[in-house]
Amino acid sequence: MDNAILPRNRAADPRMLEKKADWIRLETIRLVEIAKSGHYSSVFSCAEMFAALYYHTLRLKPADPRWPDRDRFLLGKGHAAIGQYPILAELGYFPEDWLDTYTRLGSPLGDHPDMNKVPGCDFSSGSIGHNLSVGVGMALAARLQQRDFLTWVMIGDGELAEGQVWEAAMAAGHYGLSNLIGIVDANGMGLDGNTEDVMNIEPIAAKFESFGWSTNEIDGHDMQAVLAAFDRAQQSDRPHMIVARTKKGKGVGFMETTPYWHLGFLGPADKAVAVAEIQERLDA
Repeated sequence: MDNAILPRNRAADPRMLEKKADWIRLETIRLVEIAKSGHYSSVFSCAEMFAALYYHTLRLKPADPRWPDRDRFLLGKGHAAIGQYPILAELGYFPEDWLDTYTRLGSPLGDHPDMNKVPGCDFSSGSIGHNLSVGVGMALAARLQQRDFLTWVMIGDGELAEGQVWEAAMAAGHYGLSNLIGIVDANGMGLDGNTEDVMNIEPIAAKFESFGWSTNEIDGHDMQAVLAAFDRAQQSDRPHMIVARTKKGKGVGFMETTPYWHLGFLGPADKAVAVAEIQERLDA
């Protein structure tokens, strides 16, 4: 097995990463077909960021998933793991045929990731709101162990309604955790409707700044902006939060205007439309 280390901030062509994002969307559709239900639009809003993290930003060693000096990535919005699994398989964390067992009885790949079953998964998810707190703990551990790994945590904007997130934000600012980087996938919509109607959490950046974080707000679908933000975040002298403005269901037109594809299943006609729209971009 290849024992190579994938270095941090390795060279990657933005156009290639854009195609990876659309490949993630296609794989999500394929895996939902196996499960007969799944989270399309929550993956589609962060697909560009998944691609940038795994194919450019993170320092990884797929042959040794518990390598102590790897960068950590925690997925607070764990229902988007269906878009993470194909990447982990392609990088060599586990056999690609595991994907064909997604959510089937006995499969290690569930709707939410289990760190005890999925190589490359740094923490489990289920109940929303815990992962930023865990990320604080990992960043503190790196400091105590004198290791230089970075801890990245992606959370959803709906997740910001959880009080534990703000306790973690306060602790990270207090301890000056410059090795902790957060990403808010601010797609503006959850299962119950628009985030501002369910629980208004704006202004996101100003709130994190009030807890002592540095922040940056970007278009989360602009690959150049994503790459620049990820590189910039690593230079902060305190915890850093990237507020990525995204669109739920991005990349499939009929999914972009409704919360109803947060969890669902594409019938044959809708699936054909969605796949054709994504494939057209891949073939361009």
